[in-house]
Amino acid sequence: MAKMRTLSIIKRELREKLLSKTFIFMTILLPVLMFGLLGFQALLINYQGENDVNLEVVSEIPDLNDDLKVEFDERSFVKDSVYSISYSYMSKTEFDEHVKNKNAQLISEEITGIVFIPKEALQNKKFEYYSKTPKNISLLRKVRPVINNTLVKTFFKGRDITDEELTFAGNSIEVTEFKISEGEEAEEEGVGNLILAYIFAFLLYISLLMMGSITMQSVIQEKSNRIVEVLLSSVSSRDLMAGKILGASITGLLQMAIWLLPVMLLISTSWFVLPAKFILDISMYHLLYLLINFFIGLVTFIGLFATVGSIFENAQEAQSGMWPIMILIIVPFFIALSMIQNPANQIAEIASMLPFASIIVMPVKMTLVDVHLWQFILSIVVNITTIVLLFPFAGKIYRIGILRTGKKPSWGEVVKWLRFKN
Repeated sequence: MAKMRTLSIIKRELREKLLSKTFIFMTILLPVLMFGLLGFQALLINYQGENDVNLEVVSEIPDLNDDLKVEFDERSFVKDSVYSISYSYMSKTEFDEHVKNKNAQLISEEITGIVFIPKEALQNKKFEYYSKTPKNISLLRKVRPVINNTLVKTFFKGRDITDEELTFAGNSIEVTEFKISEGEEAEEEGVGNLILAYIFAFLLYISLLMMGSITMQSVIQEKSNRIVEVLLSSVSSRDLMAGKILGASITGLLQMAIWLLPVMLLISTSWFVLPAKFILDISMYHLLYLLINFFIGLVTFIGLFATVGSIFENAQEAQSGMWPIMILIIVPFFIALSMIQNPANQIAEIASMLPFASIIVMPVKMTLVDVHLWQFILSIVVNITTIVLLFPFAGKIYRIGILRTGKKPSWGEVVKWLRFKN
């Protein structure tokens, strides 16, 4: 009988959430918004915002300017007349006076910047840049390799070295990564799994926060509107809490499955062909683990958010209770991002086995490194054990808080609720 009552609550939650405009809107909009933001970020990074750059290059090294001009003239930003560059030779003393004379033009940005290459640059490869905005990474990224190549050629000039050798000496180094897996040949590593790691991290982070907050708001609304009293006349508080958590968790799981559908199609069909460097090294078993792990995470965090919602009368009061739960999501999210920078990160390695943290960290870890089966199993066991240990206490708080009205309770009072017998 209790199971039927819980099932009725689950059906009610699914009807309210799956058929709501919010669910449909967020299921479609969130991936579009996320990829749109990533695309916008890439656009901002690639968009230099440079127009009519007026640059002065001053050298303290005789004959360096002619070589600099040859190097700069080969660059597209000079050929396209985006950069206008003038060259001159001065001593350090003369240059210091020159900067003072150009101060007004630098401030008004009539001159974008002045590059000074001292004679010591042939030993230490250091140059100076004077500008109203000296931290112009885009400009320096263009200027630095040109100056480096010119200094290399000047340094080796007259030393019986061919032009090809000089060009080789000035080139930057590139690396090709190969992944070593147990029982398999080394394979060249692309960026597909790295992108997937970012997607998993953001989807898990956003979905856990979103579904938890929606459930908390629902509990607060039902409590303030007295709807919960009507519901509790036909079901117990335990059945109501279980039904709300499972209903919201199933909704979140379905939403995640929809978001992951493109990845499933990519790895299970030949309908789409990705460039070699974007190939995904992941299986359906990994995605199955992600969904199981995510469902456990939803049950955990939605239960915690529902408990907080039962304590308070409105969303403003609930903010103080939300933050500890949000930290349990935010910190693992940052740990997961740190693992993207360094998959051998010791903190991330430990966090992938810890309660709460493994829900976000382990799915990211499995896209970057080989994970043994026992690690997957252990992370699931740890998180299920966390639910078993945590929910009797959360259930007590929910049962008392859901019917309590009036003054906002102190945390001391909430702790006392745990002493009450069922």
